[in-house]
Amino acid sequence: MIVNPVSGVNHKKKQLLITLAQEYLKEPHFALTVATTNFAGHAIELTREAVEQQSDLVVAVGGDGSINEIAQVLAGTQTALAIVPLGSGNGLAHFLKIPFDLKRALNLVAEGNVIKADTVSLNDHFFVSVAGVGFDALVARRFALEPRRGFFSYLKVVVREYFRYRPKKYHIVADGVEIVTRALFITFANSDQFGYKTTISPTADICDGKVDICIVQKIPFWRIPQLAWLTYTRRIDRSSFVQIVKASEATITRKKGKYLNLDGEPVKLAKSLHLKVNPASLKIIVPPTINQQPEDDRV
Repeated sequence: MIVNPVSGVNHKKKQLLITLAQEYLKEPHFALTVATTNFAGHAIELTREAVEQQSDLVVAVGGDGSINEIAQVLAGTQTALAIVPLGSGNGLAHFLKIPFDLKRALNLVAEGNVIKADTVSLNDHFFVSVAGVGFDALVARRFALEPRRGFFSYLKVVVREYFRYRPKKYHIVADGVEIVTRALFITFANSDQFGYKTTISPTADICDGKVDICIVQKIPFWRIPQLAWLTYTRRIDRSSFVQIVKASEATITRKKGKYLNLDGEPVKLAKSLHLKVNPASLKIIVPPTINQQPEDDRV
């Protein structure tokens, strides 16, 4: 179990979780080791050690950024990922319907219902849930500098930056389909969520071998509540300001901008991006209601 002590807003809950984990994940069925991250990238090192020790399972305690660090090591291995969502946005956990109640989340870990999910390579980086360029990436950068996490801090950044942001030009080739456009932002959705229960692509499926490329135009500010309502009611794909293209591989060339939002974290990459889906590359523990047949084996 790898715990990010600074993710999210409820740090006391993490201490309670560790106590509960020793009760729910105990001998003879589990041999539990709890590790705490001390710096950015530390979860990568801890996960490598877990894989080298042939651990059956790594439990990520934190948000989408923590999950990204752990999952990039686990992809392509036999070690499964479990999630206890204690981050800020928790987009992947919302999408996978992971319980936010600690006891229910630990029960889910103990049940060990595993699916094989897709992951996505973006140049030499990696994501599980969503990545994005344009305004999306700018918000991720500004939000990372905010002294407080949480939805209202995120909303403050969005409103503050929206008026002065100018849409950028993009050249996209997605599974042979060419698109040239100006956009407020483009999101690459392996799951359907930004976080905070905001749905960017209702049709996204983490097991279909495709990424939903969501191209969003800038709209008049007075229409934002309408678009926000479509986002929260999982109908954003009905907006005339949104175009969604599914692809297993794509290239995206940007005229300006170097940063991306990568599972909620700002990352600097080249202007030209190559996106490729890695099908069924990550074992994840999910509720049995998730729409895929579980693995025959159990963790």
